[in-house]
Amino acid sequence: MFYKDDRLAIFIDGANLYASAKALGFDIDYKLLRQEFDRRGKLMRAYYYTALMEGEDYSPIRPLVDWLHYNGYCVVTKPAKEYTDTLGRRKVKGNMDIELTIDAMQLAPRLDHAVLFSGDGDFKPLIEALQRQGVRVSVVSTIRSQPPMIADDLRRQADNFIELDALRDIVGRPPRDQQASSEG
Repeated sequence: MFYKDDRLAIFIDGANLYASAKALGFDIDYKLLRQEFDRRGKLMRAYYYTALMEGEDYSPIRPLVDWLHYNGYCVVTKPAKEYTDTLGRRKVKGNMDIELTIDAMQLAPRLDHAVLFSGDGDFKPLIEALQRQGVRVSVVSTIRSQPPMIADDLRRQADNFIELDALRDIVGRPPRDQQASSEG
């Protein structure tokens, strides 16, 4: 499904990819992930989207965001919104779907292949729009978790579905808590 001369871009829904990898029991090595897709075609851009909590002294995702930015990823962030739901529970909202969609549509005329790292069914119209512009779309997520992390209609719309678990040996590493116990 990948051709060496393909102009390729990857679009990573950070929260969705994190949840999928966690459900499968591994962490993503983003250096290896970028190298893998560099190998599969001419990687034009690698985008990573995430919301960040404002006003916190330390955000656990900040070191990753800084590393990604320094290592050639286009990192797109926005402040997460904190609110209280009708039952009085504290909730955080940080949807990055619009930002990812706009970037993908703007880049589409210069792409042959887009790789979306998300199982969010809200991206089905984006895939359809990219395909109408002649861009092939691969979706990376998982059906091996319980429940599956990919919406069925998203998987069916994609030109190619890549099972995240099948990439484990290429782009994965054990979760940090397992690393600590195996190293100690």
